[in-house]
Amino acid sequence: MATQPDDRRTAFGRIPSRVPVEQDEAGTWHIRSFAEARKFLRGNATRQAGFKADLVQRLPDKGKTPILFLEGALHHEQRRLTASFFTPRAVDTRYRALMAGLADAVIGRFAAAGRGELSAIGMAMAVGVAAEVVGLTDSRVPGLDRRINAFFAGGLDDKGGRLRRTWSALLAQARLLRFYWLDVRPAIAARRRTPREDVISHLLAQGYKGAEILTECITYAAAGMVTTREFITVCAWHLLDDAALRARFLAAEEPERHALLEEILRLEPVVGTLFRRTTAAMTLDDCLIPAGALVEVDLRAVNADPAVSGEAPLALRPDRCPMHRAGAPVMSFGDGHHRCPGSFLAIQEADIFLTRLLAVPGLRREGDPKVGWNDLVTGYELREAWLACTPQRSSRAP
Repeated sequence: MATQPDDRRTAFGRIPSRVPVEQDEAGTWHIRSFAEARKFLRGNATRQAGFKADLVQRLPDKGKTPILFLEGALHHEQRRLTASFFTPRAVDTRYRALMAGLADAVIGRFAAAGRGELSAIGMAMAVGVAAEVVGLTDSRVPGLDRRINAFFAGGLDDKGGRLRRTWSALLAQARLLRFYWLDVRPAIAARRRTPREDVISHLLAQGYKGAEILTECITYAAAGMVTTREFITVCAWHLLDDAALRARFLAAEEPERHALLEEILRLEPVVGTLFRRTTAAMTLDDCLIPAGALVEVDLRAVNADPAVSGEAPLALRPDRCPMHRAGAPVMSFGDGHHRCPGSFLAIQEADIFLTRLLAVPGLRREGDPKVGWNDLVTGYELREAWLACTPQRSSRAP
């Protein structure tokens, strides 16, 4: 049998299993086919089990449930109320100029220095955009990106011995309090005085308290900052390694550029696994999954299902057209009622950033990024992605 082409950079050499649905020895169910994943995620017999959902459910006096963990009518209502922040029209009219200005600023600093670390540059871009959407624009001191990064880099370690878990919890609490006092609380105060068109203003109008708004800000930080940083980095890695692909990207119109980025995301989904618990028994691929079961939807396998992605599903092919009315990124943004609402924002942001970055004179990579893993978002982390370029003189007069 001929070896199938594999253009992935973040898969740790793992070839996706083609078993559609199966249960492992620990009792967890795994879904790997597109058809069964879509049926499962679009059904009404599951609840969120990822992003430490089980821990959140056990917290005492947790107040309003974060939108990430809401289900049923309450979830649909909150999604409806926040949808206006993420429509293609809103992204184009409210945030395009902001994203262009941020990209010019962060890439300008890199170009002037002649060297920089891509994941840090991408994080500065992602934080700037998400902060505007959420409303985290009134921090007491600079460094929002560092504080967000410290919280998610530390994670929420609930494994190991009691001492390790206690120490991890204390560190997480300290980072959370620092984020609240330096970033969230000032933003709340500013929006109590003057509401704006952002998420925090919306939450205040809904009667959310400070601690509840903090939880939502962490949710949006994970979705809009941390994952977008990885998306930008992995796209740059592919485009810098393939001169023809880079030239095609820079010469293309916006729709074609978006499709190319979505194909990279299909191949390299930032969030690798979606977790759910069943609330009723269901049958998938002739397997009876009982109520209360933990189910993992393997997005790498789903995105590489030949039934939807066609031949050579592990190859990067910008002209690929997934079948069964699946979008170009297939399920990289999830599916069903918990599908990521910020998908268009992420694609637009990455496009604006990368078109400017790739046009920097003399741009080149200095070695491969280090590929790690983040258990909280079940996705890869790309670090030490060093770039160099021909240093650009400032246009300012001396």
